[in-house]
Amino acid sequence: MSEKQEQKIVVFTQLENDDKSLILNGIKLATMFRKELCLMYNYPKKEKDKHANFKAGLQNYLEPIKKELPGIKTSVLVLSKKMAELPQTLADDYEGIILVASADRFKALSKAVSETPVPFLFVKPDAAVSDFNKVVLPVDLRNETSDSAVWSSYFGRFNNAGMVVVAANEKGKDEQRRVKKNVALTKKLFQKFDISHKIYKGQKSSWRNAFEALEFAQSSGSNLFIVLGSSAVTPLDYVIGLPERKLVKMADEMPVLYINPRRDNYVLCD
Repeated sequence: MSEKQEQKIVVFTQLENDDKSLILNGIKLATMFRKELCLMYNYPKKEKDKHANFKAGLQNYLEPIKKELPGIKTSVLVLSKKMAELPQTLADDYEGIILVASADRFKALSKAVSETPVPFLFVKPDAAVSDFNKVVLPVDLRNETSDSAVWSSYFGRFNNAGMVVVAANEKGKDEQRRVKKNVALTKKLFQKFDISHKIYKGQKSSWRNAFEALEFAQSSGSNLFIVLGSSAVTPLDYVIGLPERKLVKMADEMPVLYINPRRDNYVLCD
């Protein structure tokens, strides 16, 4: 029986200069959560003859990391997968638990984003490495909000991050009840782990709650925005752009942790 693999922070590299910031953020997360850092490159099948070159490029990235941070576990991974299949493969076959990617590549990764069972962390290639300790979480009426609450709690537990919840403001009684329930469950989770938190009632409904929360995150100097993606995706969404794509673009230099509400999300192993 093969030994169980370590959970991994997987960095989507392009073997270009822009990779540096992604890798530094990956190192930060791997250190914070005590997980393995995995540098990954996914190549088109037509370039299969360059597999060894791609792997050598990733190994070159690892050399200074191993010298400066000998305590961190590292690995490289070269794959050739369809984008929609990639996150599931990384999660199931390689124990990927967070996928770090460039915010500038959200459109190219949209099919992967729609199918991922683990969060994507989108970061701007030219942004400074985040401390991930001032987190803003929008909470709306969807049951899947529990997934984003759980993931936000990890940053409180492992990084002593403070949380700000921005709750949706609904008019209907049933909608109000559902938001109130989600806020109560999120608050209970934070209290369980003694996580510092504040809860604000926003001005916008669930439809615009994430955009209002992002504005608050930017005005308050926060350094991580956690967003639950769209619950339904149509072909038109791929044409005009998903709301989460707009949020990632609007976030500018603030990293955005995207949670997929259409899939059962994997969780960290303590």
